[in-house]
Amino acid sequence: MANDKDISVIWFRQDLRIKDNPALSESLKHSIVYPIYILDDVNARDHEMGAASKIWLHHSLNNLNKNLGEKLSIFKGDPKDILVKIIKLNQVKNIYWNRCYEPWRIKRDKKIKKLIDDCGAKSHSLNGSLLWEPWEVLKADGTPYKVFTPFYRRGCLGSQPPRKPLPSPSLKNISKNKISKTLILDLKLLPSTKWYKKIESEWKPGEDNAHKKLDKFLKNGISNYKEGRNFPSKKYVSQLSPYLHHGEISPNYIWYKAKDNNKTGKMNHNLDHFLTELGWREFSYSLLYHFPFLPKENLQKKFDKFPWDKNNKLLNMWRKGLTGYPIVDAGMRELWQTGYMHNRLRMIVGSFLVKNLLLHWHHGERWFWDCLVDADLASNSAGWQWIAGTGADAAPYFRIFNPVTQGQKFDTDGEYTKKYIPELKNLPNKYLFNPWEAPKEVLDIANVKLGENYPLPIVEIGPSRQKALAAFAKTKN
Repeated sequence: MANDKDISVIWFRQDLRIKDNPALSESLKHSIVYPIYILDDVNARDHEMGAASKIWLHHSLNNLNKNLGEKLSIFKGDPKDILVKIIKLNQVKNIYWNRCYEPWRIKRDKKIKKLIDDCGAKSHSLNGSLLWEPWEVLKADGTPYKVFTPFYRRGCLGSQPPRKPLPSPSLKNISKNKISKTLILDLKLLPSTKWYKKIESEWKPGEDNAHKKLDKFLKNGISNYKEGRNFPSKKYVSQLSPYLHHGEISPNYIWYKAKDNNKTGKMNHNLDHFLTELGWREFSYSLLYHFPFLPKENLQKKFDKFPWDKNNKLLNMWRKGLTGYPIVDAGMRELWQTGYMHNRLRMIVGSFLVKNLLLHWHHGERWFWDCLVDADLASNSAGWQWIAGTGADAAPYFRIFNPVTQGQKFDTDGEYTKKYIPELKNLPNKYLFNPWEAPKEVLDIANVKLGENYPLPIVEIGPSRQKALAAFAKTKN
């Protein structure tokens, strides 16, 4: 390669998009830009991508490569070795990327920056994933927030507004790097069995589809978001989380597009609630950044002595959606079939696991990590600690969701539950969420045989609730 060429590399990570991509836009100021993606199967260890996320990544990389004119170079291995090789063979002077905030990635990237410097090149890391950097939103005394409302209302909204989205850049300087002959298919992101076909039928990954999803939500969903988002059969949720996680759309773009969509110009409760959910994502990342032990350890140390049960049989029943509580089982089956679960259901099934079954939140965190297409270390860890009562701004220990009343309240007509539990589709709604209370003749007419084609409850709600309260009370001593 000639020395007079001004060569840069854009290293795509969790920012698989063209629009509003700060690192890409900066890299394109150079005359030749090599776009690369590295599947790091060396440094992640416990946080290697889950199966559902890999399926999404496979399709997202194909979409990105297409949008880059088939010029994306694919690598697999340790980025430290790969980047040094690229720099030396191509005489690269600048490498750009958008920051990631997982502790293992921060540790890795620090080493990479030093290696790049030792090679005589420059590294440039930018913010393409968050509205506010975690080190920018702090309390007056310089310590991180542990309660969401002041974090968001005072810390985030009280600081500088998020940056405006960048215009779509010209890609004329993008060039294909000849070093790697690895194909996206070679990454083996798709499972060897075809169980993922259901997920593929439910979702359309990629940047273009992310924008379509946002537009559809702003047209049909946001008008009743605050209340409607609680009902899993309704179309009032954005379902943007997997696109956000993989970086197919930026939070900045969503933030301003949602505001611009508001014709009145005044903040209404639906828009405010939607933006607040983006704030929750920011809060989760702030917690992960300032408390990097979040995925493994209780944020509230008093819970280290909590008497969790160990019962693999009950855990497997929960995973398979065979608890005997229809709203719980519907949520777990939605997760397995689609790689996603409605937020209301995430709270219900989480509460059931940690409070009715008294099983450690680690089990839920790991199952979600493997099954969710939006498996995000910050949100998943913070969410499970919130449900368990062990984290920041957590749900109080005595807040235990009753799966019967939750189903009756938020899936009154049974549309959601019967979709994922068809064996109960003929059961009257009066008994849908408590089939064990139905008279025998009602069960017979509905062809429901409890303990055969649908399980009896694996625990009793009342006694399990009292057991949980007694266990949680011990943490106060």
